[in-house]
Formats: sequence, C-alpha cells, structure tokens
Amino acid sequence: MATDRKLGRTTDIRLAMLKTLTTDLILHGKIETTEARAKEVKAIADSIIALAVKEKDNFEMVDVKVSKAKLDSKGNKVTELAKSKNGKEYLKVVKEVTTEKRQKDMPSRLNARRKIMKTINKVKDSEGNNIDLTAKLFNEIAPQYEGRVGGYTSILKKGPRKGDNAEVVILKLV
Repeated sequence: MATDRKLGRTTDIRLAMLKTLTTDLILHGKIETTEARAKEVKAIADSIIALAVKEKDNFEMVDVKVSKAKLDSKGNKVTELAKSKNGKEYLKVVKEVTTEKRQKDMPSRLNARRKIMKTINKVKDSEGNNIDLTAKLFNEIAPQYEGRVGGYTSILKKGPRKGDNAEVVILKLV
C-alpha cells in the first residue's frame, strides 16, 4: 500500500498537491498524472469514497422555519412604508415565513463530512458559484458504489512522458 511517498517535494507542497489532485479526481472523474502521484491519490480517494458510502444515508429530515423576502410577479422584493420611533418614514422589506424540509446530518455523518472537507479543496464553477463536492460525494458518487467493498479507483498506464520519461497514468473512478 502506498504510504507517504515524498514525491520530491516538501511536506506542505506535497500535501497541497495531493489535495488538489484528489479534488480534481472527484470533480472530473479522472486525472492524468505520474504513477507515484496516482498511487498516493488513489489511497486518499478510496478512503474518502469509502467514508461517503458508509455515511450516505445517515441523516434525518427536519422542518426548518425559513424567513424570506416576499417577491412580486417580476421577482422584485415587496416593500411597505413603516415609521421609526422618532417619526421618520422608511421602506421596509416584507418578509414571509415558511417551513421547509431539510436534511440534518447525524453526528457520524457530520464528522465524515468534516473529514472529507479537510481532504479536498473548495471549488468554484465558471460563473463563480461554489460547487459542494461533499454533497456530490454523498449524493452522486456514493450511491454508485453502494454494493462495492473497495477499489473505487483504477490506474491505467499510458506510457512514458516525453521529456523526463516519467511513467504517465490515468487515474479514474471505476
């Protein structure tokens, strides 16, 4: 099993590189890298996917009160005229309170979510919106591997890289 290859880097740079490669693997489903790096990332990715598979159904649905601004037909906020204590008038946004069903993680799933968040980076899409990779792991990737015991990733050898002759491989989710 791959344990702590130095990969010719200092500790902080090596850990940041492995975190980035793991994030890219989860985000895109496959990455192209050197064999030594792929073996390290494979161990990390398999462990967090196994954690997600174990905890994927460990939540409960709860009713949550949500206060939102009331919107008109055009999508603008509805305002009303209000008076302050000293007699001045101002516009106040009208709020509406509704209840929604939301998932509440059980303690072990919350712990798993935090461990996963320590192992991967935060990612934004092309419009600048955050992508929740932990939710992707729990909701999309984990159900695919539900009956599987291990081996969530595979390494396919591509051949030597021109220039430094390093063995290049493709690491992908099975």
